[in-house]
Amino acid sequence: MYDDFLKQAGNVAKVQKHELNASENKLAEVNNKLKEIQKVQNINKDILDKSTASLDDAIAQMEKLLGQHKASSSNANIYLNKIISDLENLDIDKSKFSQIETVKSLENISFDSDWDSYILSVNNYAKNNNINLAQDPFRDLMTPSQIAELNKRIKEDFTFKNAKCDKYDYLIGATCGIIGGLIDILFVGEPGNSLLGNFTDKMANEATEKFASFCGWDKSKALERDSDTTKSAIGFLENKFKINYDHATTKSTGGAIENLSMSNHHLKSLGHSPDIIGLFFSILNQFTSTSTFVSNGAIITIDTKTFELQGSNVISKIFSGFVNWFGHLASDWTGSSGATGRGSGIPIPFYNLFQLCSFGEFGQHKQTFAQVTSQVFEQGYDFRHGLTMSIPVLLTEILIRLMYTIKSRYYHKKDWEECMPNANIPELRRMLLVGHGSLCLIDSVDAYIRSGCGANAIALLSRLNLIGWVRFAHLSLKEIKAFMREGKIDSDAIDAHLDQEFKSLLANYKH
Repeated sequence: MYDDFLKQAGNVAKVQKHELNASENKLAEVNNKLKEIQKVQNINKDILDKSTASLDDAIAQMEKLLGQHKASSSNANIYLNKIISDLENLDIDKSKFSQIETVKSLENISFDSDWDSYILSVNNYAKNNNINLAQDPFRDLMTPSQIAELNKRIKEDFTFKNAKCDKYDYLIGATCGIIGGLIDILFVGEPGNSLLGNFTDKMANEATEKFASFCGWDKSKALERDSDTTKSAIGFLENKFKINYDHATTKSTGGAIENLSMSNHHLKSLGHSPDIIGLFFSILNQFTSTSTFVSNGAIITIDTKTFELQGSNVISKIFSGFVNWFGHLASDWTGSSGATGRGSGIPIPFYNLFQLCSFGEFGQHKQTFAQVTSQVFEQGYDFRHGLTMSIPVLLTEILIRLMYTIKSRYYHKKDWEECMPNANIPELRRMLLVGHGSLCLIDSVDAYIRSGCGANAIALLSRLNLIGWVRFAHLSLKEIKAFMREGKIDSDAIDAHLDQEFKSLLANYKH
């Protein structure tokens, strides 16, 4: 429907252009006729001036003769007849005025009451004036030079292009990736044995205490009891944001979920996932008094005790379910109140989908991939460790973008506006791909060596930087997409340009 409307609008513009051209042609014709009238007037004026001079001479001669009283009546009659003859021979060519043709009025295109009637009158006008509306109206509205300029603009700014990187671009990307990889090896490592991990855990504990304080928890009372303030804050949040799907053992599920324990129930319970999947199943479980788990490659739902959400209508109940989900995650992401040591947090977003991958035989005990990822999570590969792994990835990203900006400004001498590190720039996209690829290469080599050349699958996965690999996979897909679409129209770039133009027009309209 939008394409039809766009074509109709183009045809309207095409017809309006025809009307404008016809008006201009008529104006030019009128100007030409006015010039002809002026020319005729000038000729007649010359004739009139000459005739008037001749008459004046004849009258003067007659007055002279009469004044001298010497002229005979015959001579007077001769001069009088001459004056009458000159008057009769006076020629003002009025026939030339008849050559001016009447200018025909232009046809009117009426807009009665709606768009359809307007389009009907446009089509009738086009039919009467032999205007072809079957062709692309927008191409017909442009001149050949405008079409050439538009094609050039589209090719340069709105098509997918492969990167044209020089050796310095690749060197910058690889160097930044190596720096990020070394930070990952030296300061991230594996869960429980990470310098940056200790820092992240401390920040997570402080964030939990601040959120609990915001919800009404009193830290001073916990200090008076000489208790662990973080455990106290977690306990407060657990009581405040209670949910019905917090089963922690196989026994609590009636044996429905195998190998469910305190260390992995946050992974297997879908409602504990900090992503859109977790939000969906959390609200679903709260509404239906059920609990949903993923185990042995299958999704299993069990009934729970009746759970009543607060709220007087569906919208308020959904909001209450969201608050319960978020508040409970805030209590679980730093472990439970009864856990010893670091505790088992919540999984990295979408990490629990690995529990559907019940295939393969890895390690000495021939475990499936789902079982291996579960044990990796139990060793501390949780959301907090995900934040730790994101530090070298983020640092690599920032370094590459910063170096691209500096190189563009001081090496290529571009304006600051052209130096903005937009990820859609082909050269920057390639630099990011090389940088994160270098980070992942160093990370995988380190994990492979430390896991006994891949003999210990759990140790191998524990040291892999999942965040870095996800970022590298995303960049790889973008690069493949750009390669496959080279020379084709980039609709996203066109939409962004049009949005910017519309915003500019609206801003000018307001002023």
